Amino acid sequence: MRTPMASRAVSGCSALAFFHLRPLVFRGSLGLSRSPLSSRCGNLALRYGDGGGGCSGWARHGHSLVDSVMEELRARRRIRASVRMELPSTKEFSEVKLDKRTLQKGLLLEFRKDSQKSLLAVAQKPDGKRNWMVYDQNGIMSSIKPQQVTYIVPGIEDFDNADIADFVQRAHDLLDPAILECAWVELLEKNKSVTAEELAEIIYGSSDPLECYCAHLLLSRDEMYFNVIESRGSSVYEPRPTIQVEELLHRKHVKEASEKELEEFVHLLMSAKSMPPQSKPPKSSWLTEEKVRRKILSLEAYAIDACKSDEQRKIAGNILKAMGVPKTTFAAVDLLIDVGYFPVHVNLDLLKYNIRTEYSNEVLLAAEDLLAHSSDADEKIRKDLTFLKVYAIDVDEADELDDALSATRLSDGRIRVWIHVADPTCLVKPQSIIDKEAMRRGTSIFLPTATYPMFPERLAMERMSLQQGKLCRAVSISVTLQPDGSIADYSIDNSIIRPTYMLTYESASELLHLNLEEEAELRLLSEAANLRLQWRRNQGAIDTAMIEPRIKVANPGDLEPSITLYIEDQANPTMRLVSEMMILCGEVVATFGSFNNIPLPYRGQPQSNISTSAFAHLPEGPVRSSAYVRIMRAAELDFRKPIRHGVLGVPGYVQFTSPIRRYIDLLAHYQVKAFLKGEPLPFTAGDLEGMAFLVNMHVKVAKRLHSSSLRYWLLEYLRRQPRERRYTALILRFIKDRLAALLLVEVGIQASSMVSVGKQIGDEIEVVMEEAHPRDDVLSLKEV
Repeated sequence: MRTPMASRAVSGCSALAFFHLRPLVFRGSLGLSRSPLSSRCGNLALRYGDGGGGCSGWARHGHSLVDSVMEELRARRRIRASVRMELPSTKEFSEVKLDKRTLQKGLLLEFRKDSQKSLLAVAQKPDGKRNWMVYDQNGIMSSIKPQQVTYIVPGIEDFDNADIADFVQRAHDLLDPAILECAWVELLEKNKSVTAEELAEIIYGSSDPLECYCAHLLLSRDEMYFNVIESRGSSVYEPRPTIQVEELLHRKHVKEASEKELEEFVHLLMSAKSMPPQSKPPKSSWLTEEKVRRKILSLEAYAIDACKSDEQRKIAGNILKAMGVPKTTFAAVDLLIDVGYFPVHVNLDLLKYNIRTEYSNEVLLAAEDLLAHSSDADEKIRKDLTFLKVYAIDVDEADELDDALSATRLSDGRIRVWIHVADPTCLVKPQSIIDKEAMRRGTSIFLPTATYPMFPERLAMERMSLQQGKLCRAVSISVTLQPDGSIADYSIDNSIIRPTYMLTYESASELLHLNLEEEAELRLLSEAANLRLQWRRNQGAIDTAMIEPRIKVANPGDLEPSITLYIEDQANPTMRLVSEMMILCGEVVATFGSFNNIPLPYRGQPQSNISTSAFAHLPEGPVRSSAYVRIMRAAELDFRKPIRHGVLGVPGYVQFTSPIRRYIDLLAHYQVKAFLKGEPLPFTAGDLEGMAFLVNMHVKVAKRLHSSSLRYWLLEYLRRQPRERRYTALILRFIKDRLAALLLVEVGIQASSMVSVGKQIGDEIEVVMEEAHPRDDVLSLKEV
């Protein structure tokens, strides 16, 4: 009884397969004999070629063709055995190992050149004890080992090298893989295995050299219908079970479909690549159709080294191979830029770290609800400080303003300062959906190209931030300073303020420089900052002020976006003013928390074992600050009591002044606000520790992202500058011999370069830029 698979296979190869047989059997130019068996095959082809039933006709014969062929083969072998021949038969080859005795001059053989390629060759002469010199179909003479021989064409004693090419071509013309399926059907039913010679008799009606070689090629290249059985140097093939063939056919069809999909996708890539920049398809168009989406996302994952599975990596590798480019992340990035999927200045780290750049609809709806319906639970206990002149000083493009300053002189001559901090906790409650989203983000991310806020933008800008001329809710820290800069007394209150000025650092510096009488409060703040700085230095504080760059990029998706570079000297009096007040606020909150046993994220930083006096010989400013930073130990957190912050020179410190931008500050606000209202504290020390651990992981990522993005755009800025432009570079330290770490003063970027003999740390030199490659993070400088 024929199996279902056999029936299906027969119907697929019936008349068509045997039409192939008919001309092959009678093709005189190929040297085919017209034996009785050949005639019988030809008659069958004629009989079933007009719709009579195809291969199944073999089985319907009283005596099947396979049985007839096998009997005739056995008869022929008996005849051949009686004839004196120097060349062993195929059967005899299967009984003798391929060694020096079986190889002889003039044999036509196939040998394996490498794992992917086999060649036809003629044996020439022995080469050593076992190897043989052969002349292959490419006209190359080489030495092969016996184990490289995969087939010896039977019936040939002295083949002419010049005829190899013709033999190969005739074999190619004779090959028809379709007839192999018919042979498999009949052999499977009879449960018979075959050699190449036997298969040649079955499908070609001849076991002459050419037909045997063709049968060998069909069997050795087949991956569908037959299993090879190694039998003492010659190969015997058995038909695979139907279930195996079905599975292999299924895999073949899947593979073919996959290859077709790949071909179509590569065509899309080629087409997009050839388009001008303004005409390339938008990113969204690659994500519409599932099969295209899967491939482009695999390529994107490969580009940022974030493949989630081997399958995704394989898909990307196949795409790159088909496009004729190396299988590297750089090649994938370039390809995605070329087709317009990535912008030219794509921020890979933004993708690699999976940064949240959008808010869910649920979070946005919750934010809109707060904007529409929120009330101030602290309204009755807020202290009215609207009589104070309030200065908010920040960078010119700051979106989130969360701190401001006031000052007055007391009758005894001492200075009293206020640090007003925005109060987002009057809107956002612990464990609310807005709070949880802020914790997941950990911090606002500030990049040259964009800002990704910790809170939804409208909520942060319109309700939380301090705004000039408007009544704003705040938490105000009031501090009276002793003449030496130490804290005389302090208070922390919920407050209402009306910011008077929104100043940039530059405009605040101008006001200080003008020394206007009506801005006496700003001069008081500057005086207080100087007192505090001197007091902290007396307590062992380390000055780490540096020259820091800041960049804003407009239209980052353009080929040549606009870049604006700012250089900030942290030793600038106005920047000192603001930073001193922030440090003062942190010290006060830590003191308040310690006195009232409030669990808070107390931050400390132990000083290095190396004394700062070891750097006294270095010039003040960036050189000395750079040396200090390199020996600093990591900051530490304690959630139960303050720990000394040796670098700042204060007994305790809590980050408190940026609750809209930093979640750690928001946690401190939750705790302090609850205490001020007499409510239970929302978090224990253990709670804070667990949350801070998660938040700090996000903060570290944000810092790396900011640093890498800033450096990329600094290099892009330098890349656009004229090559002849000269830059002032400050020698920070020597790395090795005359290789020095430099700070480009006009740009704020650090790099390394060789400097001339005699230069010292702290010297300024002139350099020119030789190379700047933002994507590869390469900056090459040369001293003028």
